Amino acid sequence: MKLPGMRIFGDSNPKRLDLSDTSSFVRKPNLLDLDASGVEVKPLPRIFHPRRLTYDRRIWLLTVCAGLPGSVISLYLLWTGDFTQKVQWTLSAGVVCFWFGFAWAVTERVVRPLQTISNLLAALREGDYSIRGRAAKNDDPLGDVVREINYLSMTLRSQRLGAMEATALLRTVMAEIDVVILAFDGDQRLRLVNRAGEKLLGRPAEQLLGRTAGELRLTDCLEDEPARTVQRAFPGGLGKWGMRRQTFREGGKPHHLVVLTDLSRALREEERLAWQRLVRVIGHELNNSLTPIKSIAKSLENSFSRPDRQPDWEEDIERGLSIIASRADALGRFMLAYSKLAKLPPPELVTMDVGTWIRQVIGLETRVPIDLDPGPELAISGDRDQLEQLLINLIRNAVDATGQTGGRISVAWQTENGFLDVTVRDEGPGVSNTANLFVPFFTTKPGGTGIGLALSRQIAEGHGGMLTLENRLDSRGCVARLRLPL
Repeated sequence: MKLPGMRIFGDSNPKRLDLSDTSSFVRKPNLLDLDASGVEVKPLPRIFHPRRLTYDRRIWLLTVCAGLPGSVISLYLLWTGDFTQKVQWTLSAGVVCFWFGFAWAVTERVVRPLQTISNLLAALREGDYSIRGRAAKNDDPLGDVVREINYLSMTLRSQRLGAMEATALLRTVMAEIDVVILAFDGDQRLRLVNRAGEKLLGRPAEQLLGRTAGELRLTDCLEDEPARTVQRAFPGGLGKWGMRRQTFREGGKPHHLVVLTDLSRALREEERLAWQRLVRVIGHELNNSLTPIKSIAKSLENSFSRPDRQPDWEEDIERGLSIIASRADALGRFMLAYSKLAKLPPPELVTMDVGTWIRQVIGLETRVPIDLDPGPELAISGDRDQLEQLLINLIRNAVDATGQTGGRISVAWQTENGFLDVTVRDEGPGVSNTANLFVPFFTTKPGGTGIGLALSRQIAEGHGGMLTLENRLDSRGCVARLRLPL
């Protein structure tokens, strides 16, 4: 780009302007200088223009006024002195020419660098950061100004390159990500859609951009809760979607960013894994009961089919039937425990006192004394029966653990960041494998059902909280932490 009043040295990038060269600045005609036939109309000299004096005219007039006293005195002495007329006219012409010539040269030296700086700033305003200015000297005020403009140009160029690279990366991520991204303006018109959105809506971006949310049947995405799960059908897919909506501003106007995530695939994968774990656990329990039943039943069948029975065959039959009955009872208890875990009702929230709840549960345990470290007296909303069962399970596990070591048990509660934290610490042997603690039907206790901790965590999550169990770091044993929202 070459602007008026600008001289480009060479074809290299960046280009440089020489502020010291004033002879190369040529004024180009603009549209106001052309008549109807397209011929350039020469305007009046700028110094004689009747309009208000501009900066360059004032500089010219001030320079003329600065040389006026000396020129007048010189001409007076010349014409009053004893000189021939030829000498007087020659010297007078020389004085006047030098007077006006120096005035014009001073004006050019002042105005032309300012015009060049104006061209540099205009190039920056138009986004051309490749042009650089070259001052006559590097240690004068004009050189300082030009260097600062050059630094500004380099800074803006670097920032624009960084913005372009970031924009290119963002566009690539949006095009490749498997999440639907839609942006609507204040009039609910679609302004941005990625490739996943095109696939979901069943049309290319050219047919989608500019359409309203009502035309695209997406009005519900701009209303109601900003974060929720919806079950609906789109032209490109049917299932359950996780929707999030955020508001941002562009050009001073509010816009809405809608992000849709397909939850059906993830839910189907989790459902498949859950069924695999359930079938594996149930199969394990069924084999544990059916294998001895089948073996004993086969032995009893052989006893009846033999013609020469042993004298104690009746005792063998009674013992075998007893084993079959015990294994059937164990299988029944397993199915009852699974039914209890699968049919946990939603919590019925009531206002309950924390101190009373914890003290009553501690009072139910009579096998070992339990230390209580009370916290602030407060009330929370929760299902009293379910939370009592949760705390009973935690304290019972702690008592069973300390039965092997004779250690102590302590229960405490405190508040932190809007949550109630209840901790149960024991001095038992600890847990060697904490990864399977909350897996249903996994147990390390003889005769355990393996649903206590799984049921407790389900109760905690039903109240919007969480339950963790880990080995203690300060001493041996475990610590169970229950966190509930206040």
